[in-house]
Amino acid sequence: MDFSELAELININSYTKNKQGVDKSGALFRQWMEEIGFVTYVYQREMIGNHLLFTSTQSTGKKLLLLGHLDTVFPPLSFETFSEDEQWIYGPGACDIKGGNYVALCALRAVKAACGQIGNIDMLLVSDEETGSDDSKLISQQLAEQYDYVLVFEAAGKNNELVTGRKGVGTFFIDIKGKAAHAGNHYSEGVNANLEAAHKCIQLTELTDLERGTTVNVGKLEGGIGANTISPHARLIVEMRYTNMKERDRVLEAIHVITHTHEVEGTDASLSGNIQRDVMEPNEKQQRFLRQLESITGDRLLTEQRGGVSDANIFASKGCITLDGFGPFGDGDHTIHERANKQSFITRIEQVRKILMHYNQGLEKD
Repeated sequence: MDFSELAELININSYTKNKQGVDKSGALFRQWMEEIGFVTYVYQREMIGNHLLFTSTQSTGKKLLLLGHLDTVFPPLSFETFSEDEQWIYGPGACDIKGGNYVALCALRAVKAACGQIGNIDMLLVSDEETGSDDSKLISQQLAEQYDYVLVFEAAGKNNELVTGRKGVGTFFIDIKGKAAHAGNHYSEGVNANLEAAHKCIQLTELTDLERGTTVNVGKLEGGIGANTISPHARLIVEMRYTNMKERDRVLEAIHVITHTHEVEGTDASLSGNIQRDVMEPNEKQQRFLRQLESITGDRLLTEQRGGVSDANIFASKGCITLDGFGPFGDGDHTIHERANKQSFITRIEQVRKILMHYNQGLEKD
């Protein structure tokens, strides 16, 4: 398989905050998609890259959305170059997610060559997935209502596993107010926000339940002025991850209670933040879809669940039947060792080609 096109894509720096680079990457992918008949809708953005929706002709039948993203986590001059050896390709986005986007493109090209036309299959590439999809989330939520199935092209597992579940994630900020005082002369007149933060840190950590797959992490705790001053302020930055809605609700309620219950008299606290991406839970509709894809491809499709999130969470939480992990197998993502396995490209492209052939132009029947 020739990876020269993918090399061109990978060699474009697509750091989320590099709007020029993200848009350049998007323009290249747009060129390829329009060559096979897709119409591009551009969601123009000023501060981040534009989001791109590629649409095909529409007819009766099930509607598929192929989902990826344009951005990577690597700032300019940090990790920018494509390379390859006999087994692997290397570079930013090799598996997360330019390699996955390229799998989708190659499969679509094969469908176009075989059928002459593509219908009922669209593709969305957002520009801010790596920073939480704060801008594109609303677009995704609105589009979710238009599709029956969503295939997400994040990297496959080591044995080409698809992803059926991803934890939900939320980030919260607890800001604590105390009262400053000289630690030597007026110690008892102060109200120590740092001490209150320490109590809350322990209480928040105790919400973790590893057996249920729930983690609560105080990732950052800061406050105070100096060693000789009773701290008048402190802040905790808290992340929660969970595997089901029941655990989400338990932890959300507990965080609220911990925020507004004070161990240090005279302190006050406020809570901000939100659920960034809700949980993607395995479900029976998803399993039926998976079995159908096994029949279409003639392959046994292995599955796994992951603690990390993707935009699959957004579509799944809106009720779309969603499967993730349709990209190539790779590892080292978010590091300078990122790579993707060459053979897995071939496997995935063929599987996705069969799936898209089955659903093309609304010919699929349940």
